[in-house]
Amino acid sequence: MNNIDFYFSIGSTYTYLSVTRILDVEKKHNMKFNWKPFSVRAIMKEMNNIPFPKDKKNKVDYMWRDIERRAEGYGFFAKTPVPYPLSEFDLANQIAILGLDKGWGIDYVRLTYKKWFQEGKEPAIDPSISEVCNELNLNKDEIIANAKHHEIEKKYLSNTDSARNHKIFGSPSFISKNEVFWGDDRMEDAIKWEDK
Repeated sequence: MNNIDFYFSIGSTYTYLSVTRILDVEKKHNMKFNWKPFSVRAIMKEMNNIPFPKDKKNKVDYMWRDIERRAEGYGFFAKTPVPYPLSEFDLANQIAILGLDKGWGIDYVRLTYKKWFQEGKEPAIDPSISEVCNELNLNKDEIIANAKHHEIEKKYLSNTDSARNHKIFGSPSFISKNEVFWGDDRMEDAIKWEDK
């Protein structure tokens, strides 16, 4: 079975499209994605890249509408705009790393994005974090404390360093045979490259 590394940051808007459809794509193509939460924010700051600045209203409006259109094309929906940027960006991603270690990470990421893009609830703060933890039968206070543990922070930094080494500059990104495929619309291209 082919494996493709899936680098993502909760906080990236277009990653909503990827995490919502990725399990169906895996089944369809009989392959596996390796989920790697990283800090796209840290990398973008290093590049002095502001993805959707407030003074570029047309670009921002396009992004929200584009996500709505693409979601509809995939058979689900997005209700935009959503709270952006995130106030607890790092915590959201560190919880994902903790969850991936413990076996509930994919469910956490998908549910968190669903609440963000379908209900307008910002990740890693209430009410979203309480609702997600309740639905996954997790203790919210324990999860937050454990996500801030040194070992989880270390894995987060390691994933971010790995993204840098692969010359990743955005989320979502897919690594197939050491090639970078950036953007939700490149997921299938990454799979085709893997099958070459």
